[in-house]
Amino acid sequence: MAEKGKTFEDILAWQKAQLLARNIYKLFRHCNDASFKDQICRASVSVSNNIAEGYEKCGNKDYTKFLYIAKGSCGEVRSMIHLAKDLKYVSKNNFDKIYEQSTEVSKMIYGIIKHINKK
Repeated sequence: MAEKGKTFEDILAWQKAQLLARNIYKLFRHCNDASFKDQICRASVSVSNNIAEGYEKCGNKDYTKFLYIAKGSCGEVRSMIHLAKDLKYVSKNNFDKIYEQSTEVSKMIYGIIKHINKK
């Protein structure tokens, strides 16, 4: 639930999710596989959007629901980056970077969920 005087932009997980989405967009900017590019970009944007939407809802139950959706989108990004590596759409270095970022964001989101559930 929203803390007094704070916005979703103050949440570090949201900030890191925005960075992840920007990196995905940059990485796949010139990808010729339009459906793949569209799917991984949408999944990456879904992470920060669901953090924001949940934060703006009234109540921890709604917030938690949206955080789980955001966490699921992180998993989708990780699944797709594996495929991108196998299809030679990305280098090993770019795979590692995106994998690490998405894992970090997922852990941060889970930390928020655990914090909310303790209340």
